[in-house]
Amino acid sequence: MASADKQKKRAQRAKTKARQNRMGKPKALANVVHPILANPLINEPFDDVEIDLSTFDFKDIEENGFDPAHFDDLFQAMKAGEGISLLALCLIFLQYPVLELVVAEESEDAATDFMMGLLIVYRGIFHDEDEDAAIIWIGSDAFQSAYNEASLILQKKNARV
Repeated sequence: MASADKQKKRAQRAKTKARQNRMGKPKALANVVHPILANPLINEPFDDVEIDLSTFDFKDIEENGFDPAHFDDLFQAMKAGEGISLLALCLIFLQYPVLELVVAEESEDAATDFMMGLLIVYRGIFHDEDEDAAIIWIGSDAFQSAYNEASLILQKKNARV
């Protein structure tokens, strides 16, 4: 396990990079990639949210689980996006800075487990579903299609910068 100082430096670099990416992207270019990105609730939805990535401890989450209250900003944004479309929900989810950090810093399996955990908790909170029902939803063709499309949209958007 990396030292606390090294983890802090990694988190700071990820935070700085995320900020640079957000600040350096003209909104007009993003709109060309896909019309749904014209909605400020979907395009860069966490710009105004203060998230201290330097205090994020993934190893603690792996060992002890996470407190859903720490992800309320994500869940509320996802709920708003779901009111628009499943694609909007997926775009919001994939732009969450903590998720971006986990995907960049952790193994693919650990990142996938974290993502699944967030989606399962979201479905439990807003749709009163148990884990099995949430997993069925995540595995559905509709969700998988929206998730893959959102991933491609964000790849194109980030490539245009």
